[in-house]
Amino acid sequence: MPDPQAALQALWQAAALDPAALSRVRLHGADPVLPSSFAVGTAAQAATAAGALAATEVGRLRNGLAQEVAVDMRHAALECCTHFLIDGQPLALWDKLAGLYPCGGDDGAAGWVRIHTNFAHHRDGALRLLGLPTDGRTEPADVRQALQRWQALDFEQAAADAGLVVAALRRFDEWDAHPQGQAVASQPLLQWTRLGDAPPRVQPPLPPTARPLHGLRVLDLTRILAGPVGTRALAAHGADVLLVNSPHLPNIEAIAETGRGKLSAHADLRQPAERAAFERVLRDAHVFVQGYRPGGLQALGYGAEALAERHPGLVVVSLSAYGAAGPWAGRRGFDSLVQTASGFNHAEAQAFGSGPPRALPMQILDHATGHLMALAACAGLWRQQREGGSWHVHVSLARTGLWLRSLGRVADGFAAPKPDFTPYLETSDSSFGRLTALHHAARLSHTATDWPRPSVPLGTHALAWPAP
Repeated sequence: MPDPQAALQALWQAAALDPAALSRVRLHGADPVLPSSFAVGTAAQAATAAGALAATEVGRLRNGLAQEVAVDMRHAALECCTHFLIDGQPLALWDKLAGLYPCGGDDGAAGWVRIHTNFAHHRDGALRLLGLPTDGRTEPADVRQALQRWQALDFEQAAADAGLVVAALRRFDEWDAHPQGQAVASQPLLQWTRLGDAPPRVQPPLPPTARPLHGLRVLDLTRILAGPVGTRALAAHGADVLLVNSPHLPNIEAIAETGRGKLSAHADLRQPAERAAFERVLRDAHVFVQGYRPGGLQALGYGAEALAERHPGLVVVSLSAYGAAGPWAGRRGFDSLVQTASGFNHAEAQAFGSGPPRALPMQILDHATGHLMALAACAGLWRQQREGGSWHVHVSLARTGLWLRSLGRVADGFAAPKPDFTPYLETSDSSFGRLTALHHAARLSHTATDWPRPSVPLGTHALAWPAP
């Protein structure tokens, strides 16, 4: 059976933090907590605990308080399900056309593909590639019919050439033999780079009642799920998180849930005046977190090396779908697509015993990677305050998937009971309405893990840090 303590220890080693701190963690529960043959509960619990413990280590440098961390596995796993209500009603989180489709006929003789259509430009691009109308009348049956003319790998490549987001279904052995699978396997879970010298940015003493990241400023340039989950965790531990999105880019409905605890501003980095305002907040940031595909921000002058040169002492955390190297390094991707491309959907269906390819019960690659980003940010702060320097940490959904595989499989995992979110829910006001969502699964012995700032629509706040 998967060992949560061993999983946490592996993450802690990847962050190169003090191993003595692991004695302060209490992990409760065991897999299966959700129906899956994979140790999704262990992954959620270990990643959540690692991020929280790293936050307490940053706080310990400032006030000497060694807090204990407790994480319940069921709570952590359910928090990874993005379950929330607005005024008592759920929101539609998936476009009707998103999903897995057989190619070459209903039997999938030519393979299967997953199409991601949550953003209009991705949906319309895929429909044009299939020769289907983009006027809203197209139904899943039409997509299924059009894909009978395609081989899965051919459609995946054609979509990639068009800048779209599609993944062909692979087995684990096929992914492991793929050039990108091999590139991912050669990369560490947390890929560390010291970008240059800088003196330690010593923080003021922290009162024992203050949350461990109080006063630390995180500039959040992430979208969709993994990055926002990571910065939401940093906000739960007291960081000032300023979410900055372009006014021209879409986002998803889950921003109402992942935006808890954050300030939210717009900035078009192609416009000189808005770029100047962005530079002013960047100057005072301690952590820069970005989730755009490799090369996207670098083209605008905000690559990790350029940031460290202009702002010595900064900790940069970068996220990609398929890793920092390899032929797919620059390819767009989301959790559901990485699951499909890297073998999880095939393996889950095999374990289930019948039926079509099967998704994991939640977007665990996104959520676990998000908590790994929180771990990386805190570990970078810990290193910077002890050693100085500017630091860059890269994480990827595909590499997190390889870590999930390493945790082992769960016997009779599909016998897990139907999840009950009720014990973990809280309701609060937000700018979207009354928000009912799960409170944070990591509990600290001396300070709260919550979000005093309510979630707000994108661009609500000025592009500035709050007053101390």
